[in-house]
Amino acid sequence: MRQVLGKQPAPRRATYSSFLDARGEVIDQGVALYFPAPHSYTGEDVLEMHGHGGPAVMQLLLLRCLELGAWPAQPGEFTHRAFLNDKLDLAQAESVADLIDATTAQAARSAMRSLQGDFSLAIRSLVEKLIGLRMLVEAMLDFPEEEIQKPDTAHRGEQLGALSSGLEKILGLAQQGNLLREGAHIVLAGKPNVGKSSLLNCLSGEEVALVSEIPGTTRDVIRQAVQIAGVPLHILDTAGLRASQDEVEQMGVARARVALQQADAILVLLDAATGIGPDDRKILDELPPGIPRLLVYNKIDLLGQQPRISQAGEECRLYLSAKTGEGLELLRDKLLALLGWHQEAGVFMARERHLRALLATRAHLRRAAEESARPEIFAEELRLAQGQLNSITGEFTADDLLGEIFSRFCIGK
Repeated sequence: MRQVLGKQPAPRRATYSSFLDARGEVIDQGVALYFPAPHSYTGEDVLEMHGHGGPAVMQLLLLRCLELGAWPAQPGEFTHRAFLNDKLDLAQAESVADLIDATTAQAARSAMRSLQGDFSLAIRSLVEKLIGLRMLVEAMLDFPEEEIQKPDTAHRGEQLGALSSGLEKILGLAQQGNLLREGAHIVLAGKPNVGKSSLLNCLSGEEVALVSEIPGTTRDVIRQAVQIAGVPLHILDTAGLRASQDEVEQMGVARARVALQQADAILVLLDAATGIGPDDRKILDELPPGIPRLLVYNKIDLLGQQPRISQAGEECRLYLSAKTGEGLELLRDKLLALLGWHQEAGVFMARERHLRALLATRAHLRRAAEESARPEIFAEELRLAQGQLNSITGEFTADDLLGEIFSRFCIGK
């Protein structure tokens, strides 16, 4: 530190200083901030030097630091060190990257909740209750000669039920947070010339797709990111689904079918004047099963109709005009409902691995409930459930998983 600054700066105070090279000549002048361990982001001694910038000056300063034994930080290294030094748990460490990558204000707020420990606190509270139940069960197994109070035995199922309820609450919030983090892929599908590109332009608020009366104008998948109530969505406009002799259009249709397989939800556009015809029914029959869909009847402006939603059996029908924008708010609200989004306080950011761990925990708790008559199996399922929860906060995490997580960070941080 003295070799670069020529002096020892006061801890946690901005100090104006010259930055020196090996010969004692000034490379730059700026502000130095020294954070002695453990009161730093990483829990180690940290020196920050704020110079004038410029690639040549900063390169000279970097080379000087490397001469003295420093090395360039690897992706995620600062946060990785903070995790290893118990400044952050793993869920909080991941939320640092999520906060940096947040694309909406809602996502940023949820990431900050996770960074502040809301998610981790909820998980640890669940683990504590799980440990309490495990202690009771293990005592019955290890000391069968001891008298275990009957009320404790009778309440075992109640305790497991309370655990399951708490888990469902956390899982619901995590699923909302995962939607904020990952967004959702919404595919516009239908025959040519039903208004898919017009609807994409209407949702995005700009002319991102060509609109023409000529069927087959869209030949490729066009992607556009939009926000609805702070939820990031990726809208995909696809080629009209029909048989064609045009080789390029055939390629577009093939790509459209691939996009449909990967969709989180599908908007099937129909002409409000003609309704569902044979070609439309064929498209509906060929849609991948299990993916939420909404039938959107477009061009109500040509019929003088008002926007509305109707339910016909299991099919939900929404009537709008992509040309005038009438019914667009109905579509936005219905689309969020289709994705399972509901505005709820306390949503925290969650990743796919968090959801997998929570779902695995649910499976273990359900199997434990089924094995209540066999305490050995009951106890083992509880142990496995706790292991899944601990993997979220990093109480138990494989080294290869840590490498995968931190390698996805931006450089350094």
